[in-house]
Amino acid sequence: MALEDIYTELIGEHSRNPENKKELPGATCSLKGHNPSCGDEITLALKVEDGVVKDAAFTGVGCAISQASADIMIDLVRGETVGHARELAHKFIGMIKREVTDEAELEELEDAALLQNVSNMPARVKCAVLAWHTLDDALKEK
Repeated sequence: MALEDIYTELIGEHSRNPENKKELPGATCSLKGHNPSCGDEITLALKVEDGVVKDAAFTGVGCAISQASADIMIDLVRGETVGHARELAHKFIGMIKREVTDEAELEELEDAALLQNVSNMPARVKCAVLAWHTLDDALKEK
């Protein structure tokens, strides 16, 4: 299967069936993210305990890329320390901006690395990074 096919399948699966799109009872913080260029909006809810992202979820509306990116991000950061979750957010944003290109470094992003092709679609970059910027902002105070 070609990389483009895997990318398309991943986006489709996570946008049609986002396991992490739900309310999060007991969230310790919540932050809204908005992409004014296309109208994507998410509210990211996090349960952070003892410096670890114990759980996370999101609600909101947006295109397939923004919804899939949020869902994939939550799978990746759940169980990670706040510091490492922020590092992953910076790495993802750097990948989309083409500042992080080392394949070995990108392996840490797991499925999120498959969104690298979004960097070739300037109009969709903000869609892909919305959840990651929201995560980074939410964790700054944790």
